[in-house]
Amino acid sequence: MTTPHAPARARAQVAARERAPQAEDGRILLLTLGFVVLGLMLVAVVASAAAVHLDHKRLYNLADVLAASAADAMPPGRHLVAAAPGVGGGGLLLSDDAVARAVAAELAAYPFPEQLPEGLRVAEADSPDGRSARVTLVASSHPPLVGWFTRTAGHGFTISASSTARAVTGGP
Repeated sequence: MTTPHAPARARAQVAARERAPQAEDGRILLLTLGFVVLGLMLVAVVASAAAVHLDHKRLYNLADVLAASAADAMPPGRHLVAAAPGVGGGGLLLSDDAVARAVAAELAAYPFPEQLPEGLRVAEADSPDGRSARVTLVASSHPPLVGWFTRTAGHGFTISASSTARAVTGGP
């Protein structure tokens, strides 16, 4: 048998359960927020790594251009020089100073100086064998998402690129 107060008591129990905080309430929001933050951090790391990689590719392309320009920078009269008898055939005369001057001249005449990497310096510009020009460049990379931090810290990620170009003549 039911008493007249039973429905009221059931309603009161339901209302009390609805008002009482559940032990699991709010935890899914915290978990979701944690995964969103983790996902955003992962995207930032991947984007920053991609930006550093692209800066390295640009620096490598610049090193290629400078090495090729330095290997081709000899005056026309010095392309073929007769060697002394008994010493191998004629050869190219490409000196370390000539390579360094050609690299400096090419950088000074670069058509888009604002696009040169930040902190660019020529670490090496020489001719190891008299026929090829070797250029090594060093620069700083400041990825877009963490650039504010790397600039505040005073330095970015150091990247370097080396390239070697051989001077070739039209002879046999």
